[in-house]
Amino acid sequence: MAAAEGENKVVEEEVKGGELLFCGTTSWEAMGRRRTTPEENLASPTRLRPLMGVDIRFVASGCVSCHCVALDVNGRCYTWGRNEACFVQKGQLGHGDYIQRDRPTFVSQLSKHNIVRAGAGRSHSVVVTADGLSFAFGWNKHGQLGSGSTKNGELHGECEILPVRCQVTEVKSAVCGGEFTAWLTSVEGSSIMTAGLPQYGQLGHGSNNEYNTKDSSVRLAYEAQPRPRAIASLSGETIVKAACGTNHTVAVTKDGHVYTWGFGGYGRLGHREQKDEWAPRIVDVFTRHNVLPPNAIVSAGSANSACTAGGGQLYMWGKIKNSGDDWMYPKPLMDLSGWNLRCMNSGNTHHFVGADSSCISWGHAQSGELGYGPNGQKSSAIPKKVDILEGMHVISVACGFALSLVVVDRTKDAARIEELEVHDGKAAEVIEPTDNGADVTEKAPKKNNAKKPQNSKKRKNESSSEDEEDNSDYESDDSDSLNGEAEHGSGKSSGRGRGRSASTKRGRGRGRGRTASETASAGGRGSGRRGRPKKS
Repeated sequence: MAAAEGENKVVEEEVKGGELLFCGTTSWEAMGRRRTTPEENLASPTRLRPLMGVDIRFVASGCVSCHCVALDVNGRCYTWGRNEACFVQKGQLGHGDYIQRDRPTFVSQLSKHNIVRAGAGRSHSVVVTADGLSFAFGWNKHGQLGSGSTKNGELHGECEILPVRCQVTEVKSAVCGGEFTAWLTSVEGSSIMTAGLPQYGQLGHGSNNEYNTKDSSVRLAYEAQPRPRAIASLSGETIVKAACGTNHTVAVTKDGHVYTWGFGGYGRLGHREQKDEWAPRIVDVFTRHNVLPPNAIVSAGSANSACTAGGGQLYMWGKIKNSGDDWMYPKPLMDLSGWNLRCMNSGNTHHFVGADSSCISWGHAQSGELGYGPNGQKSSAIPKKVDILEGMHVISVACGFALSLVVVDRTKDAARIEELEVHDGKAAEVIEPTDNGADVTEKAPKKNNAKKPQNSKKRKNESSSEDEEDNSDYESDDSDSLNGEAEHGSGKSSGRGRGRSASTKRGRGRGRGRTASETASAGGRGSGRRGRPKKS
């Protein structure tokens, strides 16, 4: 997710909630694996029946997440979406099983806790309680749950399907990357702690923990870090906000300085080069007279980063559009100059912003996640208002891989909210005992919004491509493979290598892995287009 808040007392005071709206694909098993059909997508912000009337105050997903987390004002946690990855069971919903949930479902194991913050990675979720504890669930192969171990016996292997305690205390917030987690704490000298996959230096500890799997082998692996560690180079700083992309991290100090580290492709770290950074490095644009104000927002997508600086101006850097040059250092997004941005979040290739009395979105999308409606455009290269939400007060936003979550204040626009469409979703399969002791599986009745069946010939033709897409999208070194990016090495070398699995690869190779726009201009010039949504 996006930013963490400053103090525990601030988190406790922010109890105002609203109505949760959803747009994007509802075909969780297809997300990122094949193109979804219009019947599987919600192209307009839509109410979810299980959460109608529930005061939601915080939502979380992630740029490579195919699941969602929502928290209500009473501290209850709801999760739904995919519960596996690459068709392998992961348990990222925390319900004690591997069943996909199409409807928001209360995480009963957290019922004794007041959950105030949450984050979502590719296949794991992390929550924070009002009293400073943190719990996590899902895939733990790289130690991203921060529980101190990557194993859970022989039954569930590298997964925790129920919430487990993270080995951190005095936690204020948590944010998740693809396979790693960062916690913000109030412990002096340890204001940010990280755990998980260190492959690109995204943990910030000065190393990628690379080693050869065997003495005689060139196959490389990366040692998991299951125990959260404080970032030593930031021990003298107090981190108050943070955001994670797939394999990079952005952090803001109480003095308004910005540090980035991790995977450097497309200039997402903002240092005018594409080198990986294994330790936090200050972004020189946000120093001297351009430090971030206390109410700044920070966001990270799969291949870009963003924050607001002086005067509320939004800056972005990295891969901003599918075409054109990349922004190798932070540049102001003039389309949104003059707007009062309250919240922002970035998905895989799209962005959502709550500003003034408007909701604004833009980016490359195919599943309706921009919320422009079934007759509206699918993608937008420049920020554009979500017309159906115009005039509404946005409390919180979150973006997933191909979905968006928006929380709006219902006290001011209750009548308009009532007019929005409602999505039921399919009931999950449940196992219930019969009178004779046998177990039966109860399936939900078919609904009109269910996926249309495919004939066997079409399914056969699609099967190979779906498997190939799934493996590249969800088990690659960096989710940017979705955008055609190849892994570019370790950051200590200019060499570039082919993408492998999230934990191992072979050699370093010399494939450049650059886009045509990178080759044309290493400086990352913007397109110069300056149109912006008109204020009412």
